[in-house]
Amino acid sequence: MATIKGVSSFSAEQEAQALRKAMKGFGTDEDAIIEVLTKLNVSQRQQLLITYKSSIGRDLIDDLKSELSGNFERVIIGMMTSTTLYDVHELKRAMKGAGTDEGCLIEILASRTNEEIRRINENYKLQYGCTLEEDIASDTSSMFRRVLVSLATGRRDEGTYVDEALAQQDAQCLYEAGEKKWGTDEAQFMTILCTRNRCHLLRVFDVYRGIADKDIADSIKSEMSGDLEDALLAVVKCVRNKPAYFAERLYKSMKGLGTDDNTLIRVMVSRSEIDMLDIRREFLTMYGKSLYSFIKGDCSGDYRKVLLRLCGGED
Repeated sequence: MATIKGVSSFSAEQEAQALRKAMKGFGTDEDAIIEVLTKLNVSQRQQLLITYKSSIGRDLIDDLKSELSGNFERVIIGMMTSTTLYDVHELKRAMKGAGTDEGCLIEILASRTNEEIRRINENYKLQYGCTLEEDIASDTSSMFRRVLVSLATGRRDEGTYVDEALAQQDAQCLYEAGEKKWGTDEAQFMTILCTRNRCHLLRVFDVYRGIADKDIADSIKSEMSGDLEDALLAVVKCVRNKPAYFAERLYKSMKGLGTDDNTLIRVMVSRSEIDMLDIRREFLTMYGKSLYSFIKGDCSGDYRKVLLRLCGGED
């Protein structure tokens, strides 16, 4: 369930004028900007971009960028970007320049549906003139690269059929590829975890526990390391419970010293219209504290205000 649902009676003209008023002259009315943009959903904000230009003759994104700054600006610009394009920009940001934000690549590619991945690929090519796969291939290596490339094809079976015989065979294969042998046949893990449907994999995980006497996630942790381990664990977590996966991402972005703002912003912006209520529920269950209270304690100013609006309330 979403926290940002949009408004039924929406006048793009009215909201455009309200935004202009919030930004023109001396000083900026940040509260008014938050008010307007958090009550609209992403498609209404896209309409607003067009209306702002036609009725005011200025570019809304340019105006927002010149008036706002820091993390608050990043949240607002993220909210003003269409869903697919936001993912595309984040994937590119994760790979450009020195160093790679592997966590971002894993999170997006492991959690999006085939249709979402298809749109990401299409738009990535249009935006940057090269394919997502080419960038992944030049920015990552070895088996981690192969897992990301596989996920980026968006070819997972999305049916619900569970082939019991195949589930037994897959579980046995995973056992023999990992726990049973010296060394690990990582390709076997990749093939099964990245292509089978969700219902089938849940059955495989059950059978696996019976064979190996441990959970598939624990086996991945003991058999793999680094980015590959993170990627396959993310796949397992998303198969089992996607909102719980995002709750953990949010928790880890804020706990301890410092905040991983990239992750915090991306998850809050990208899930607010999909499953933020479910994420909040999982967060409370997993950590005994509300997501709202965590954000409140970790962030400040307008950045905090807008994230709390995306969060949608205290639990």
